[in-house]
Amino acid sequence: MLNVLLVDDDVELTTMLSEYLGQEGFVVQAVHTGEDGVAEALSGTHAIVVLDVMLPRLNGIETLRRIRKESRIPILMLTARGDPIDRIVGLDLGADDYVPKPCTPGELVARLRAILRRTDGAGAAEGAGGGALRVGALHLWPGSRRAEWRGRALDLTGAEFNILEVLARHAGRVVSKADLSKRALGRPLSPYDRRIDVHISAIRQKLGGADDGHALIQTVRGAGYQLSSE
Repeated sequence: MLNVLLVDDDVELTTMLSEYLGQEGFVVQAVHTGEDGVAEALSGTHAIVVLDVMLPRLNGIETLRRIRKESRIPILMLTARGDPIDRIVGLDLGADDYVPKPCTPGELVARLRAILRRTDGAGAAEGAGGGALRVGALHLWPGSRRAEWRGRALDLTGAEFNILEVLARHAGRVVSKADLSKRALGRPLSPYDRRIDVHISAIRQKLGGADDGHALIQTVRGAGYQLSSE
C-alpha cells in the first residue's frame, strides 16, 4: 500500500479521487490548503504528493517551493489545461511531472505509478545490476538515487536524476528529446512540450560549467542533448 497525499481545495474532486485511488491500492490523505500540504508532505508518512496549482491563500507553486526546501518527495502537479506557465514554473522548482486538469482518474493513477517506478523500484532494480555510473567527475548510483559531481552531492529531483542517468549511459552521444522523454519520464514527447528543456536547464545550474568553461550537457541543435564524456 502506497500513501498518497492529495492537496486540492476541491472537496468533491478529492473525495472522488480518494475512492478511485483506494480501489487501485493506494492509501490517500486529502488536505485542502497549501499550509496543510506543506506540513503533511514533510511528515515523512507519504510516498508521493499530488498538488493542485490553484489553491487558496498559499498557492500550489509556493507550496511546492516550501516543500522542496526540505524534501525531495516526488510531486505530481495538477495544472490548468492549456496554461504552460504553471507547468514550466512547477518543473523549474522541482516538480517531477504534471497532469493538466480536468484529468481522468485512470490517467492520474498511470502518472503516479510511472513516477514511483522511476524514483524507487525501477531505479533500485537497475542499480542493483549495474552498480555506479561514472563519467569523468560525475558519479551516479541508480540503486540509491544518489549523484555526485566533483565529489559534491547533487540535490536532484526524480525527473532530473532520470534524465542525467540516461545521458550518462549514452555519454558522448546525442540523445534526442523524444528518447529522453520516453526513457526518463516514461511518456512520449508531445508538440510544444518543454519539460525536457526545463529539466536540462535545472540540471545544468546544479552541475555548473566544465573545466573548459563549457556546459557539461551540450545542446545539439535539431538533434537533442549530449553529455560530455571527458
